Amino acid sequence: MFKNKYLYFITALCILPVCGVTAQTYPTRTIRMVVPFAPGGNTDIIARFIVPKMIEDLGQQVIIDNRGGASSTIGTDIASKSPPDGYTLLMVSTAHVINPAVIKKLPYDSVRDFTPITLVADVPNSLVVHPSVPARSLKELITLARSRPGEMLYATPGRGTSTHLAIEMLASRAKLKLIHVPYKGVGPATVDLVAGHVHMQFAAMPSTIPFVRDGRLRMIAQSGAKRSSAVPDVPIMAEAGMPDFVVSSGFGMLAPGNTPRPIIDRVNAATRKALAHPDVNKGLSSQGAEPVGNSPDEYEKYNRAEIARWSKVARDAGVLAE
Repeated sequence: MFKNKYLYFITALCILPVCGVTAQTYPTRTIRMVVPFAPGGNTDIIARFIVPKMIEDLGQQVIIDNRGGASSTIGTDIASKSPPDGYTLLMVSTAHVINPAVIKKLPYDSVRDFTPITLVADVPNSLVVHPSVPARSLKELITLARSRPGEMLYATPGRGTSTHLAIEMLASRAKLKLIHVPYKGVGPATVDLVAGHVHMQFAAMPSTIPFVRDGRLRMIAQSGAKRSSAVPDVPIMAEAGMPDFVVSSGFGMLAPGNTPRPIIDRVNAATRKALAHPDVNKGLSSQGAEPVGNSPDEYEKYNRAEIARWSKVARDAGVLAE
């Protein structure tokens, strides 16, 4: 018994210095940032805004690994099962806090299997239509949809996403019968909307603003609590006749569960420094994204609160877990 205790003590002494050295020298090699969506979507856009400045601060390459599909669960599962050594990071959207409400059997626990790093940005969603749709306001769009029940198609990056729930909330309140066309990410959904294969879409602003400015999409309303400086002339949903309709997307960074706190703090500092850089800050703001950069503890509280909030939204919208 004594020998066993002695061996455990010696082992602990050997391990502790190694952990300390790892935290102090991190990173020493390339970091993989898993984006659980297809390229071109909002999560991908935001990740690519901050990664170059993170590389400068960390002194190592950060490679974006797009693993889209299944409402972000494929890429998220990959990250959850990666070693908790700081060399796999995960950039998530609101899908991460919605999925517990709409997917019965997730292959991971959305809280327990991840270590929060920071909320990177908060982005209001935008309601956009193809220019061929003869509606220039929310009221006109509702009137048009009511006159064409079961005919108007709306695109989403998948069932149970914030944009899917937003359209379902609108349809429920306005008593509309719309047809859902799910895609494997915001990028493919937006491409088909621009091509005119579907009529409308709710999407976070970074993916829609370039097309709106080019005249290839028309923004009917935005769903933030206040008007975004990126599109100051576009009314929020409350102003357009839909009170208490606020749907925004939180984009954050996580690491596999049990990643050492010193490593988390190092990545957090690099991310916040990137967000504070004038070029990154201005770039995100111009796309309708509000840079955040909070602490790991604040981000954990945010995630827990958002999981509870979206569970209620899903119930109210009649979207059941499958």
